[in-house]
Amino acid sequence: MTGNIPPVIRPEFVSPRSIELLADEFQLPIVGNARGVEITGLTVMTREVRPGDMFVALKGANRHGAEFVAEAAVNGAVAVLTDDEGAVIAADSPIPLVIVDSPRAALGEVSRWVYRTDDNAPQYFGITGTNGKTSTAYLLEGILRQLGVTTGLSSTAERHIAGEVVVSRLTTPEASEMHALIARMKERDVRAVVIEVSAQALTHNRVAGVQFDVAGFTNLSHDHLDDYADMDEYFEAKRQFFEPTVASRGVVSLDSPWGARVVDESHIPVTTISSHGDPAAQWQVDITEDHPGYTAFRLTGPEGVVIETREPVIGRHMAANAGLAIVMLIEAGYAPDAISQALDRDGGIRAYLPGRTEKVSGDRGPNVYVDFGHSPDAFEHTLAAVRRFTTGRTIMVFGADGDRDASKRFDMGRVSAEGCDILVITDHHPRFEDPTSIRKELLVGARSVANGPEIHEVSPPEDAIRLAVSLAREGDSILWAGPGHQNYRDIRGVRTEYSARDLARAALADAGWS
Repeated sequence: MTGNIPPVIRPEFVSPRSIELLADEFQLPIVGNARGVEITGLTVMTREVRPGDMFVALKGANRHGAEFVAEAAVNGAVAVLTDDEGAVIAADSPIPLVIVDSPRAALGEVSRWVYRTDDNAPQYFGITGTNGKTSTAYLLEGILRQLGVTTGLSSTAERHIAGEVVVSRLTTPEASEMHALIARMKERDVRAVVIEVSAQALTHNRVAGVQFDVAGFTNLSHDHLDDYADMDEYFEAKRQFFEPTVASRGVVSLDSPWGARVVDESHIPVTTISSHGDPAAQWQVDITEDHPGYTAFRLTGPEGVVIETREPVIGRHMAANAGLAIVMLIEAGYAPDAISQALDRDGGIRAYLPGRTEKVSGDRGPNVYVDFGHSPDAFEHTLAAVRRFTTGRTIMVFGADGDRDASKRFDMGRVSAEGCDILVITDHHPRFEDPTSIRKELLVGARSVANGPEIHEVSPPEDAIRLAVSLAREGDSILWAGPGHQNYRDIRGVRTEYSARDLARAALADAGWS
């Protein structure tokens, strides 16, 4: 994809490591002259090669990375990590080849070794699940900072390095990027790292080489069935997080039926939490106050532990995420009393969650929220939260990703139509798919609802939000789901500049709402 791609974050200083030592350490053969060759980094992309890098030549769906070894060498690569097939393709390589059975499987451990990320390692917290990963990560990092801990964060939205904020490239970066990021964090004295871990990251070894102190599980619902054959295969990708080679302890929410299965099939010690009153859960989250600016809740657990606090986003599901974050900290060894005192001192959890039910409107006119949710389950929870504080009508604007799981589109349309009074279906990231065909599938789901809402089909989304605002009155709420924090749309492989926040504010201003 071209245009506006955020940079790779690397440490400022790396002590060179010998290729011969690498081969000896991992018992790997070398092709070519490696005498005196030292590396200072790794990358899987030729365009991101820096002088002194080892280029990791992976086999792709259509081509093998070994075809680009000459280009990598011109860009400054001094060695290549590849497989037997790659070694044949790059037989004329001007730089030495280190051969491994699976470069992708080995990338995490090799990156850990090159960047020395296990030396004086920080604490690692990882969160997986279909929905709520990003929110839980931000809430957990926020509490850590309130406890006085210097933090790092890797999420769908941003990377944080001791207060520095950088826009993210992927939910979970490649293993080489992840370890480079951690090395940079260590240079800034980060002592706790919070990582959002996608199913794809686990399947493709993107967090390999990181030993998590605590793994968290939010929920599982219909998503990513373009990457996985069925829900069982999708679940198995998530369950891998609860292996002793990946994490030491786990905290599992029982709010979706899959949580109990994670517990049953986990190979590490786990504790459980519920915001739905599941009696099997060791920790319980109870809502004590719904407010347009926050959600207050009580967390109760073993040995009489009670923590009463609030999180800064509307929605009972957000309180569930906050409870999960707190229990993960307790499992990591933070004292409940210390957490409670820090939260009491600050009036609750201090965290900004970009694009998560984020209000972008003012005090007058309709409330307008942008949200990153893009699954039926996310729509259901977020619409319920918005409706709870809407005295008038609820208007929803959304589109769906192209070239992604099309099997969820019917339910996205259906759930949206069940939860709002006016529905505006538009475009999101069409990628290489015809946006008209995407909207058609969403409309079929929306129109399946008996006595459903007033439905509009509008393209492009700039016009869709203007229509929604024109239809809104004082007391109404508009939920624009999908874009959230993102500042681009993917149109035929090009990142086209685009901000739902700015477009919504502009539409409000044009309509006379300051």
